[in-house]
Order: sequence, then C-alpha cells, then structure tokens
Amino acid sequence: MTGSLGGRVALVTGSSSGIGAAVARSLAHQGAKVVVNSRSSVAAGEAVAAEIGGVYRQADVSDPEAARALVVSIADEFGRMDVLINNAGTTRLIPHGDLEAATPEIWAQIYATNVIAPFVLTAAAAPYLRAAPDGGVIVNVGSLAGIRPTGSSIPYACSKASLHHQTRLLAAVLGPEIRVNAVAPGLVDTPWTADWHDAKVGVRAITPLRRVPTPEDVAPVVMAQVTSSLVTGEVWVVDSGLHLVR
Repeated sequence: MTGSLGGRVALVTGSSSGIGAAVARSLAHQGAKVVVNSRSSVAAGEAVAAEIGGVYRQADVSDPEAARALVVSIADEFGRMDVLINNAGTTRLIPHGDLEAATPEIWAQIYATNVIAPFVLTAAAAPYLRAAPDGGVIVNVGSLAGIRPTGSSIPYACSKASLHHQTRLLAAVLGPEIRVNAVAPGLVDTPWTADWHDAKVGVRAITPLRRVPTPEDVAPVVMAQVTSSLVTGEVWVVDSGLHLVR
C-alpha cells in the first residue's frame, strides 16, 4: 500500500488491541511497515500484524534488555527505523485515598512499563531515528490522568505525568533530527475499560461532546503528530472535553 509514510518502518508497543492496534492500522494504511508488539497477547498481536501486512514481535518492554533487543532486531531486519510509538502501559485500580494499597512494589511495576520503558526504547532507537531520511518521530501515549488529578490510581497518574515531562525534555534534546510528542487520552472505550460501565455513563453525561472516545478517535491524533513536521514537545489531550469539567 502506498501512502504518505511509504517506506518507513514503525514500532508500536502494546499494539495487540486498543489504541495501539488502531494506531498500527493507521500507520499501515499510510504505507508504513509496522512492527506490532505485545508482552503476552501473542495470538492477538499476530492477528493484527497479519491484517495490516506487518510483522509481530513479542517482547516485555518493561525489561530493559528485551526492549533494547526489540529495537535492534527491527533495525537489523529492515535496515532502518523511522517511527516509535510508546503505547505499552499498565495500571492498577486503587482508590486514591487508599495509600497503603499503593505499595512501593506497585509503583515500581507501573513505572517500569509507563516511564522507564519509553525512555529505554527511545535511547535504543535514537541512532536509527536520527538517520531516518525524513526525520525520526516518537509519540508517547500518556493520559489525562497525567494532567488532571484523576485516573485509576495515584501511581498510574504520576507515571503519566512523568511521561509527559519526559516527552518535553526529550523533544528539547533530540531535535532537529527527531520530533517527540505525546497524546493524553481521557477515558477510552478499550478492552482495558470493558467493564467500566458506570464511568462511561458519567463521561457521556458531563463532557461537552457527550461521547466516550474510542481507539479510532485517538489514532488520527497520533497520526497528526507523526506527520506534522514542525510539532514537537507537545501533549495533545483527546477526551471529548472531559478536562474542562473534571
């Protein structure tokens, strides 16, 4: 398939379903060769890769060695890497007031995937992204929880705030060869939130746009950051206006 991204190679972490899968499909539609990744949902990841004519690579990106090896394997196979979408994430549902439940172990687990993994992947991919003929691109998938005092737990919200600031810091030092941006979705209708019925009803009731975003709503915003050549260091909110009322 030809498109504006023809010839480019993209890695989308955590892309066996949800936002990652929607972004992988969008990249492939624009002509990119997409590497689909997941930690454990191998069959689902392979299915997405087969659907879009991409390839699948299983790796737990919270393991720094596995994350680095993933990037090197892509560069070795394709001879280049142009786009990195840091979408893999994790959380734990913990009421914000339950401080004892948010143990140091949970903080470490969440930060390993949501903060450290994107940095390790970026550092490993930077030499290849710098060499990309049309410039390298990184998009981090953050969260409204990293902007507003909300989210599934305090450790999760803090991890996304950290990812947003990491985005700005990296954008400042990786230019002009590499652009770094982030999206910050609010509540999105994904497999993660399949049983969050009451929360979705609440979002529909109070947001200006009266709708819960889907992965297909978030993907075009990611694609805009991939293709907007003078945008870097930005965090774009995608939440039907939830940040205006909560």
